[in-house]
Amino acid sequence: MEDYHKPDQQTLQALKDTANRLRISSIKATTAAGSGHPTSCCSAAEIMSVLFFHTMRYKVQDPRNASNDRFVLSKGHAAPILYSVWAEAGFLQETDLLNLRKIDSVLEGHPVPRQAFTDVATGSLGQGLGAACGMAYTGKFFDRASYRVYCLLGDGELSEGSVWEAMAFAGFYKLDNLVAIFDVNRLGQSDPAPLQHHVEIYQKRCEAFGWHAIIVDGHSVEELCKAFGQAKHQPTAIIAKTFKGKGISGVEDKESWHGKPLPKNMAEQVIQEIDDKIQNKKKLSPALPEEDAPIINIRNIKMPSPPTYKVGEKWATRKAYGVALAKLGHANDRVIALDGDTKNSTFSELFKKEHPSRYIECYIAEQNMVSIAVGCATRDRTVAFASTFATFFTRAFDQIRMAAISESNINLCGSHCGVSIGEDGPSQMGLEDLCMFRAVPSATVFYPSDAVATEKAVEIAANTKGICFIRTSRPENPVIYNNNEDFHIGQAKVVLKSKDDQVTVIGAGVTLHEALAAAEQLRKEKIFIRVIDPFTIKPLDKKTILENARATKGRIITVEDHYHEGGIGEAVCAAVVGEPGITVNRLAVSHVPRSGKSAELLKMFGIDKDAIVQAVKVAVSKSRNAE
Repeated sequence: MEDYHKPDQQTLQALKDTANRLRISSIKATTAAGSGHPTSCCSAAEIMSVLFFHTMRYKVQDPRNASNDRFVLSKGHAAPILYSVWAEAGFLQETDLLNLRKIDSVLEGHPVPRQAFTDVATGSLGQGLGAACGMAYTGKFFDRASYRVYCLLGDGELSEGSVWEAMAFAGFYKLDNLVAIFDVNRLGQSDPAPLQHHVEIYQKRCEAFGWHAIIVDGHSVEELCKAFGQAKHQPTAIIAKTFKGKGISGVEDKESWHGKPLPKNMAEQVIQEIDDKIQNKKKLSPALPEEDAPIINIRNIKMPSPPTYKVGEKWATRKAYGVALAKLGHANDRVIALDGDTKNSTFSELFKKEHPSRYIECYIAEQNMVSIAVGCATRDRTVAFASTFATFFTRAFDQIRMAAISESNINLCGSHCGVSIGEDGPSQMGLEDLCMFRAVPSATVFYPSDAVATEKAVEIAANTKGICFIRTSRPENPVIYNNNEDFHIGQAKVVLKSKDDQVTVIGAGVTLHEALAAAEQLRKEKIFIRVIDPFTIKPLDKKTILENARATKGRIITVEDHYHEGGIGEAVCAAVVGEPGITVNRLAVSHVPRSGKSAELLKMFGIDKDAIVQAVKVAVSKSRNAE
C-alpha cells in the first residue's frame, strides 16, 4: 500500500463519469456497426476508466512510446471500449467510433496493431496474458525501466490452459511489474462461465500460482484505485466482480445478450439513462511516464565474423543453430533466446552459456513460449529466437497464427524434424511443420541443409520482418558450402549440375544429402542428375526450379522428410502449375511412422538415396520408352 493515496471525491466522481461515457461510446459504436459486444464492454467500464485515467502513465499522442505503461486487452471482443478510451483520451475522434468494423476503418472487430495503441492482436481468447508476460519480462530484465504492464481478461477465457501457462511463468519469474485484471462478469457466450461469481476460487488459484490476488467490486472506482495502488514483489491479479451489460436496464446480468448490439430505439433510451448519471463533462488526463526506457537499435544486425566450418566436416544443423545464435548474441545485446526445456537438444544452451541474462527458460509450455516471444518483440525492444522440437510448435499454431495477425517479428527454430530423428518415434518427429508455417501469411520458412546455411539463416532471420521459421535436423551431415557462400531469401542453390543432367532432384536437410549420395551412385551408371537446395521453402525460388527443370527435360523429383501434405513437393507443384512439359514426382513420408534407426526409417518411407536412384531410373526409362 506504499504508493496508495486515496483520490478525492471530485476525482472519484470524474472516474465514475468517465466510465459511463465509455459505456455510452461503446453502445453507440456497436449499434452503429450493427454488431459487436456492448455487454462485454459495459462490465469493464470502471476498470478501463481507472486504468487509463488514474493508474496508467503514458503519452496519449505517442501510444507506442517505449516508456509508456502497456495495456493488453486479452478479452479482445471488448474492443469498442478500448477504442472509446482512446477517443476519451483524445487520440481518436469521437466520430471515428461510429465507423467501428467498417472496411475503411482502422477500428476492427477485435484489436489489431494497425491501431497505434495496440501492441498485439487479441480475440483468440487466452493469449493476451502470455504476451503481457513477455512485455513485463522485457521491462524488468532487459529494459530495466519503470513501465508497468496491465492485461484485462474475461472470466470465460480463464478456462484456456494457455492463461495458466502464463500465470505460472509470471509467478515463477516474480513479474512484479505485471497486473492481470479478471473481469468476472459471470456470463460467457452461450452459458454462464463455470465458476460464475465464485471470485474466492479465482483468488485461491491465483495465489497458488504465486500471484498477489485482490478481490474487488469491479464497479467501484474507489476499490479499483486502491487495488491498483498496491505494490508487491510478485505479480498482481485483481479479481473484479462485475455484471455483464452493467448499466443497461433489462440486459444487465441477463443471458443471451453476448455479441448483440442494442437495437437503435433501445440504445437511445439506455444512453439517456446512463447520461443522466453523469455529473461532470470534464475529461481527465493521464499521468506522463518516467522516460527511462533505453534507446536501442535492432536494425541491420550482422554476425561479428564469417562462419568457420570446413567443407566435408559433419555437423547437425540443430547444433549449428546454437553456435550461430550464440555468435549473433555478440553482435547485438537485444538478441534473446527462449526455449521450452529442450535447450540441450535444440542447442539454444550454447546461447545461454554465453549470454545467460538474455536467455528465457519457458519450460514445457510451448503455447506460452510463443506468446512470450511475441510480447518481448513488441515495440522493437528485442530480437527474439524461440526454439523447441519442430513438432511441438504444432500445439502453438493458434499463437503463431495470432502472431502473424499481430504483425510480430519473431524467429522460431524447430529441431528434430522428420523420421530422420530415429528411435524416439512419431510423437517426437516434426512432419507437419512445413505445412503449418507455409500457411502463415507473413512467414518465411528456412530449411538449411548444412552448418554454413544454418548460420546464414539465423543472421537473415534476425533482420527479416514477420514470422521466421528455421527447420533444423538431428543427424550430422557434411558441410557442403564454403564459408563465404552468399544466401538470400527465395534464392535456391544448384549444388550439382552438368550438361548431361536428365532429372532435377530437389531435397532439403537430410534428403539433400541423400540426393547427393544418389547422384554419386547414378553417375557410375552414366545417369546424371541436377540437385537443388531450396534454402527457403517459402518463398520458393520458382525461377531457378523452372530453369533447371527445363534443362532436364521437365522432370522434377522432390524428396522430403515431411508428410506429403503441404511440404516441399506441394510447394514445388504450386510453383510449376500450368507450366507446359513439367512433371513432378514427390517422395515423402506417406503415413504415421514408427521407431527405428534413422537410415532404416528413411529407407522404409522411400526418401533415402536408393529410393531416389529408383525414382530417377523410372523417370528416365519412361522418357526413353516414350521416345
